[in-house]
Amino acid sequence: MVRILGQNIALRDKQLEDASNDYSWRTDEELSSLDAATPITMTYPQFLRYYQDELRYPGIGSRRFAIETIHGQHIGNCMYYDIDNFRGQAELGIMIGDRNYWNKGYGADVVKTLVNHIFTDTTLNRIYLHTLEWNTRARRSFKKVGFNEVKKVNRDRKQFILMEIRRHEWLNGNQNPNASQDSPSLLDPGPTGL
Repeated sequence: MVRILGQNIALRDKQLEDASNDYSWRTDEELSSLDAATPITMTYPQFLRYYQDELRYPGIGSRRFAIETIHGQHIGNCMYYDIDNFRGQAELGIMIGDRNYWNKGYGADVVKTLVNHIFTDTTLNRIYLHTLEWNTRARRSFKKVGFNEVKKVNRDRKQFILMEIRRHEWLNGNQNPNASQDSPSLLDPGPTGL
Protein backbone atom coordinates (compact mmCIF):
# COMPACT_ATOMS: atom_id res chain seq x y z
CA MET A 1 0.00 0.00 0.00
CA VAL A 2 1.28 3.43 -0.98
CA ARG A 3 1.65 5.98 1.84
CA ILE A 4 3.03 9.45 1.08
CA LEU A 5 3.72 11.60 4.11
CA GLY A 6 3.16 15.34 4.32
CA GLN A 7 3.64 17.63 7.29
CA ASN A 8 0.30 16.88 8.99
CA ILE A 9 -1.28 14.43 6.55
CA ALA A 10 -0.66 11.19 4.71
CA LEU A 11 -1.86 10.23 1.26
CA ARG A 12 -2.67 6.56 0.88
CA ASP A 13 -4.35 4.21 -1.54
CA LYS A 14 -8.14 4.28 -1.47
CA GLN A 15 -9.80 1.33 0.26
CA LEU A 16 -13.30 -0.04 0.69
CA GLU A 17 -13.55 1.38 4.22
CA ASP A 18 -13.49 4.90 2.67
CA ALA A 19 -16.77 4.33 0.83
CA SER A 20 -19.13 5.60 3.54
CA ASN A 21 -17.23 8.90 3.94
CA ASP A 22 -16.95 9.30 0.18
CA TYR A 23 -20.66 8.69 -0.27
CA SER A 24 -21.48 11.24 2.42
CA TRP A 25 -19.22 13.84 0.79
CA ARG A 26 -20.42 13.14 -2.77
CA THR A 27 -24.07 13.60 -1.75
CA ASP A 28 -23.37 16.86 0.12
CA GLU A 29 -24.69 19.94 -1.70
CA GLU A 30 -22.11 22.40 -0.33
CA LEU A 31 -19.16 20.14 -1.10
CA SER A 32 -20.53 19.48 -4.57
CA SER A 33 -20.91 23.20 -5.25
CA LEU A 34 -17.27 23.77 -4.28
CA ASP A 35 -16.37 21.13 -6.87
CA ALA A 36 -18.75 22.61 -9.49
CA ALA A 37 -20.58 19.29 -9.49
CA THR A 38 -24.06 18.00 -8.82
CA PRO A 39 -24.50 15.80 -5.74
CA ILE A 40 -24.86 12.15 -6.66
CA THR A 41 -28.34 10.70 -6.30
CA MET A 42 -27.66 6.97 -6.38
CA THR A 43 -28.35 4.87 -3.30
CA TYR A 44 -25.51 3.77 -1.05
CA PRO A 45 -25.69 0.12 -2.26
CA GLN A 46 -25.46 1.35 -5.88
CA PHE A 47 -22.53 3.61 -4.96
CA LEU A 48 -20.80 0.77 -3.13
CA ARG A 49 -20.94 -1.48 -6.22
CA TYR A 50 -19.50 1.33 -8.34
CA TYR A 51 -16.86 2.00 -5.69
CA GLN A 52 -15.80 -1.65 -5.52
CA ASP A 53 -15.40 -1.74 -9.30
CA GLU A 54 -13.31 1.42 -9.21
CA LEU A 55 -10.99 -0.12 -6.59
CA ARG A 56 -10.78 -3.41 -8.47
CA TYR A 57 -10.14 -1.85 -11.89
CA PRO A 58 -8.35 1.49 -11.46
CA GLY A 59 -7.93 3.48 -14.65
CA ILE A 60 -4.50 4.15 -16.10
CA GLY A 61 -5.27 7.82 -16.69
CA SER A 62 -5.61 8.77 -13.04
CA ARG A 63 -4.15 8.19 -9.59
CA ARG A 64 -6.45 8.55 -6.54
CA PHE A 65 -5.53 8.90 -2.88
CA ALA A 66 -7.35 9.12 0.43
CA ILE A 67 -6.21 11.93 2.71
CA GLU A 68 -5.60 11.01 6.34
CA THR A 69 -4.47 13.03 9.33
CA ILE A 70 -1.29 11.80 10.99
CA HIS A 71 -3.63 10.06 13.45
CA GLY A 72 -5.30 8.03 10.68
CA GLN A 73 -8.57 10.01 10.32
CA HIS A 74 -9.88 9.95 6.71
CA ILE A 75 -10.68 13.61 5.94
CA GLY A 76 -10.84 13.80 2.15
CA ASN A 77 -9.49 12.70 -1.21
CA CYS A 78 -7.13 13.94 -3.87
CA MET A 79 -6.04 12.78 -7.26
CA TYR A 80 -4.24 13.59 -10.44
CA TYR A 81 -6.02 12.64 -13.62
CA ASP A 82 -6.17 13.21 -17.36
CA ILE A 83 -2.56 12.06 -17.24
CA ASP A 84 -0.96 12.84 -20.58
CA ASN A 85 2.51 11.32 -20.69
CA PHE A 86 3.11 12.64 -24.22
CA ARG A 87 2.61 16.25 -23.09
CA GLY A 88 3.96 15.52 -19.61
CA GLN A 89 0.97 16.92 -17.74
CA ALA A 90 -1.98 16.04 -15.53
CA GLU A 91 -4.82 17.81 -13.74
CA LEU A 92 -4.97 17.90 -9.95
CA GLY A 93 -8.09 17.65 -7.81
CA ILE A 94 -8.63 17.82 -4.05
CA MET A 95 -11.52 17.75 -1.62
CA ILE A 96 -11.33 18.06 2.14
CA GLY A 97 -14.71 16.54 2.97
CA ASP A 98 -14.50 16.73 6.76
CA ARG A 99 -15.35 20.34 7.65
CA ASN A 100 -13.49 20.03 10.97
CA TYR A 101 -10.29 20.29 8.92
CA TRP A 102 -11.17 23.36 6.84
CA ASN A 103 -9.17 26.58 7.22
CA LYS A 104 -6.37 24.85 9.13
CA GLY A 105 -3.76 24.41 6.39
CA TYR A 106 -4.59 20.80 5.56
CA GLY A 107 -5.51 21.60 1.96
CA ALA A 108 -2.19 23.33 1.26
CA ASP A 109 -0.33 20.47 2.97
CA VAL A 110 -2.14 17.94 0.75
CA VAL A 111 -1.46 19.88 -2.46
CA LYS A 112 2.20 20.42 -1.56
CA THR A 113 2.61 16.72 -0.74
CA LEU A 114 0.89 15.58 -3.94
CA VAL A 115 2.80 18.03 -6.16
CA ASN A 116 6.08 16.94 -4.59
CA HIS A 117 5.18 13.28 -5.20
CA ILE A 118 4.30 13.96 -8.84
CA PHE A 119 7.45 15.95 -9.58
CA THR A 120 9.82 13.56 -7.77
CA ASP A 121 8.24 10.20 -8.60
CA THR A 122 6.87 10.68 -12.14
CA THR A 123 8.11 12.22 -15.38
CA LEU A 124 5.29 14.80 -15.54
CA ASN A 125 6.43 18.39 -16.04
CA ARG A 126 3.20 20.36 -15.61
CA ILE A 127 0.34 20.10 -13.14
CA TYR A 128 -2.73 22.21 -13.71
CA LEU A 129 -6.13 22.62 -12.10
CA HIS A 130 -9.37 24.52 -12.52
CA THR A 131 -10.87 26.24 -9.50
CA LEU A 132 -14.06 28.25 -9.36
CA GLU A 133 -13.40 31.96 -9.73
CA TRP A 134 -15.39 32.80 -6.59
CA ASN A 135 -13.55 30.24 -4.43
CA THR A 136 -10.93 32.64 -3.10
CA ARG A 137 -9.99 30.28 -0.24
CA ALA A 138 -8.96 27.57 -2.71
CA ARG A 139 -7.16 30.05 -4.96
CA ARG A 140 -5.13 31.38 -2.02
CA SER A 141 -4.25 27.84 -0.96
CA PHE A 142 -3.07 26.87 -4.45
CA LYS A 143 -1.04 30.08 -4.79
CA LYS A 144 0.54 29.43 -1.40
CA VAL A 145 1.87 26.14 -2.74
CA GLY A 146 3.22 27.80 -5.90
CA PHE A 147 0.48 27.55 -8.53
CA ASN A 148 0.18 30.49 -10.92
CA GLU A 149 -3.10 31.80 -12.29
CA VAL A 150 -3.04 31.43 -16.07
CA LYS A 151 -6.44 32.49 -17.38
CA LYS A 152 -10.18 32.51 -16.86
CA VAL A 153 -12.07 29.58 -18.35
CA ASN A 154 -15.82 29.25 -18.92
CA ARG A 155 -17.16 25.70 -18.52
CA ASP A 156 -20.83 24.82 -18.36
CA ARG A 157 -21.73 28.45 -17.61
CA LYS A 158 -19.34 28.58 -14.66
CA GLN A 159 -16.23 30.73 -14.41
CA PHE A 160 -13.03 28.93 -13.45
CA ILE A 161 -9.44 30.01 -13.04
CA LEU A 162 -6.89 27.77 -14.73
CA MET A 163 -3.82 27.48 -12.51
CA GLU A 164 -0.58 25.62 -13.11
CA ILE A 165 2.83 24.81 -11.74
CA ARG A 166 5.77 23.40 -13.67
CA ARG A 167 8.49 21.00 -12.55
CA HIS A 168 11.32 23.53 -12.91
CA GLU A 169 9.41 26.06 -10.77
CA TRP A 170 8.85 23.45 -8.08
CA LEU A 171 12.42 22.19 -8.09
CA ASN A 172 13.82 25.73 -8.00
CA GLY A 173 12.43 26.53 -4.59
CA ASN A 174 9.16 24.68 -4.08
CA GLN A 175 7.35 27.99 -3.92
CA ASN A 176 6.26 30.79 -6.18
CA PRO A 177 7.89 34.06 -5.04
CA ASN A 178 4.55 35.78 -5.72
CA ALA A 179 2.59 33.28 -3.65
CA SER A 180 2.10 35.36 -0.52
CA GLN A 181 -1.46 36.17 0.47
CA ASP A 182 -0.76 39.86 -0.04
CA SER A 183 0.37 39.38 -3.63
CA PRO A 184 -2.27 40.47 -6.16
CA SER A 185 -3.39 38.00 -8.77
CA LEU A 186 -2.59 38.71 -12.39
CA LEU A 187 -6.29 38.13 -13.00
CA ASP A 188 -7.57 40.12 -10.00
CA PRO A 189 -9.75 42.97 -11.26
CA GLY A 190 -8.90 45.10 -8.21
CA PRO A 191 -10.95 46.33 -5.27
CA THR A 192 -14.27 45.84 -7.07
CA GLY A 193 -13.43 42.23 -7.90
CA LEU A 194 -13.86 39.10 -5.85
